[in-house]
Amino acid sequence: MYNKKFKGDVCSHSHSFFLDNFVRRILQNPKRIIGEYIREGDTSIDLGCGPGYFSIDMAQLAGKTGKMIAVDLQEEMLTKVGKKAAAKNMSERIHLHQCDQNRIGLPPETKADFILAFYMVHETPDKGAFLEQVKELLRPGGKFLLVEPIFHVSKIQFEKILAVAGKIGFKQVDRPKRKGGRSVLLSI
Repeated sequence: MYNKKFKGDVCSHSHSFFLDNFVRRILQNPKRIIGEYIREGDTSIDLGCGPGYFSIDMAQLAGKTGKMIAVDLQEEMLTKVGKKAAAKNMSERIHLHQCDQNRIGLPPETKADFILAFYMVHETPDKGAFLEQVKELLRPGGKFLLVEPIFHVSKIQFEKILAVAGKIGFKQVDRPKRKGGRSVLLSI
């Protein structure tokens, strides 16, 4: 199931159906998970967007004046997001960005009101370097929702990620419940 092209457990694009299907929409409704964090006109970033499970909803929440950046390692995943965006007439507000495994690579002037990292931080080879890059992309006062799967990330591992985030300068805003896994809302 995992893509051997990358270090760690990066879910392969060939299994993207498991990441976006009607059963998951019942169990992990995107608008319920992210709806309270995105407003009209916001810029948001979906890190490790996969096939765009959250990306389309993020763009809808930000409205026509907002901007949504879908970031993924795999070109095939971004192609799926692009097709969904076109089908919803949202290609102009959803921007696709292919990163590499060690660098998000968005321009330094990119500043987001909201960043989502859903079930993907455990896939990064250097969590500290990754979180530093996220911090650089977050607008002061912006929110960063980090959610990790209970079945991949133990409570101890999650607390280690939070300790790294704290050392980097993130502050915990909330430990939201019912977000689909081990969750924390951070800000700078």
